[in-house]
Amino acid sequence: MLALSLAGTALSLYIPYLSKDLVDTALLGQDGAALTRIVALFAGITVVSFGLNVVAGLRYTRTSADILFDMRLALYGHLQRLSPRFYARTPVGDIMSRINNDIGEIQRIVSESLLAWLGNIAYLLGTVGILLWLDARLFLVSLAILPPCLWALVRYRRRLESITSELRERSAGIGSFLIETILGLKLTVASNAQRREQRRFRRKNDAFIRTLMSMRLLTYLAGGLPGLILAGGVAVIFLYGGQRVIAEAITMGTFVAFMAYQMRLLGPIQGLMGLYASLATARVSLGRVHVILDTPVEVRDPARPESAEGLRGELRLEGVSFSFGRGEPVLDGVDLVVGEGEVVAVVGASGSGKSTIVDLLSRQLDPDAGRILLGGRDLRALRLEAVRARVVAVEQEPFLFNTTIAENIRYGRPGASDGEVEAAARAVGLDAFLATLPDGLDTQVGEQGRELSVGQRQRVAVARAFLADPAVLVLDEPTSSLDPASERALMEGYQVVMRGRTTILVSHRLALARRADRVVVLERGRIVEEGTAAELLARHGTFARLFGREGG
Repeated sequence: MLALSLAGTALSLYIPYLSKDLVDTALLGQDGAALTRIVALFAGITVVSFGLNVVAGLRYTRTSADILFDMRLALYGHLQRLSPRFYARTPVGDIMSRINNDIGEIQRIVSESLLAWLGNIAYLLGTVGILLWLDARLFLVSLAILPPCLWALVRYRRRLESITSELRERSAGIGSFLIETILGLKLTVASNAQRREQRRFRRKNDAFIRTLMSMRLLTYLAGGLPGLILAGGVAVIFLYGGQRVIAEAITMGTFVAFMAYQMRLLGPIQGLMGLYASLATARVSLGRVHVILDTPVEVRDPARPESAEGLRGELRLEGVSFSFGRGEPVLDGVDLVVGEGEVVAVVGASGSGKSTIVDLLSRQLDPDAGRILLGGRDLRALRLEAVRARVVAVEQEPFLFNTTIAENIRYGRPGASDGEVEAAARAVGLDAFLATLPDGLDTQVGEQGRELSVGQRQRVAVARAFLADPAVLVLDEPTSSLDPASERALMEGYQVVMRGRTTILVSHRLALARRADRVVVLERGRIVEEGTAAELLARHGTFARLFGREGG
């Protein structure tokens, strides 16, 4: 692309010079052969330039698309490595704005700038050299108009950066608003708040438009005003150059060629100035992208990972503490041993640290202090891939992709056969439900699985975990949204998955706690009680207070 750009620049530099020969040799010299030769050169160079532009344009489009994907892939890869606390404080709309708008702007400006700077500078240097050769005095006169152009550019550059940053924030705000209100559309309709949300949308859009208009005005001033000053300076060049022709200091052909180059000189100068202003907006987008790229990755692979071969399902938490930096720690010195194949229920009031244990076991987070051992090996000494292949968590609200039931079950093990997927669905009791569907496992689940009931989504998620065949299964509030009858039916499917497998059952339901071999009670980040559900109810302690009515 650079070679094509330089070749095109060289051809463009030669075309104005032909006008000198056209006037002096062909027209004033009345040379018909010269006229034919010069016109043929004009036509030939025009055709070759067109061909170069087509090839360079196609190549530029492909290369730019590759650059755009690589930049988005780098940001996407970094996002995949960030911890849940980043997503807790960052709106999805803001993230999407940076991936789509900001990276697109960076790619567009930087890709264009590379070629434009090179082409414009090469053309500018070539033109200046030719102008000096044609008439040095006339060229020096033309330089007098450059200082006011540079002043105009510098004056508006910083103001443009500031308003561009504001525009990006307002655009991201609209995206976040739309995502949030669409996800909460049922609440909006139920609360008769449609017009209120429409008014909020209008206010956000009006603020965006005001900022957009301000940015456009500054863009015109930063890019157009210098060009306007340059165009006004042409009158001075015409006046002085015309006097030199009258005085016969230069020929008419030389003056025509000089003015052709001078008029073409405005393009690269204005282009460079416009690019300077564009780079100011790219800096804003780059800063917004680096807010994400500079967010530290909290959970990393070890420099020298230990082998995960032969890992068993025994879990051990030793002095585990964790804090989100908002007051008291979520977990404070937790010690717990879970034997291989044992089912342990973790219960406690909201905010006691139950869900944090889920994230720690699958290494979405790492403890601030203490360590977690799997089969006697510290999770932080193993590859993340190895940990997550052996510890699989089913979330309280499991996520399903907008594809078929089969593909959602197969997601954790993409190479699984159709027979293995069917066996996993059968193991969790999905077969009766699938028999009622015309497309069976090929049924589409809809956006986030909303074509299925809560219990059906849970079963699909458990079938996905079963197919992955982990050493440790972590179930986070698996029946929190179900009625007692649905809960019993779902737990019967869970029993198959849990059999012979180390299982951590996080719940606030007594029926689930009773199915566990042992119950651990958390209170304010500490384990305060352990035992079977029956033993803990008999002690009349924290567990009994949590489940008093159910236990009675």
